[in-house]
Amino acid sequence: MHDELVHPAPDDEHARIAAETFRMLSDATRVKILWALFQGESSVNALAELVGAAPTAVSQHLAKLRLAGLVESRRQGTFAYYWATDAHVNRLLAEALSHAEHITGAAPAEAPHSHRATGADRNGARTS
Repeated sequence: MHDELVHPAPDDEHARIAAETFRMLSDATRVKILWALFQGESSVNALAELVGAAPTAVSQHLAKLRLAGLVESRRQGTFAYYWATDAHVNRLLAEALSHAEHITGAAPAEAPHSHRATGADRNGARTS
């Protein structure tokens, strides 16, 4: 996070972008897909198996995430591989998942957060 606020209150454009980001994170399957992609690049079929959804559903979610600028892809032969692109969303998602653990009692209030906004971007650079 920034040490100081850029704006004391969000303007219309920044509020709209923030709301759009939350809208993209408002689906449990997209949350699982994004979390997996923050751990590393993956194909649609591997993601489908990992998140327990049909490949066609995962593909539709990935299209939405790509349009929102949260994932990118590359083609290798007949396969497409995806990766998450936004370190800010990575930290937001990690915080939301840690919050969920505390709310459900999976983690006691005094426990450290088990979800960390780490992983590598496509070029191997750490995202935290």
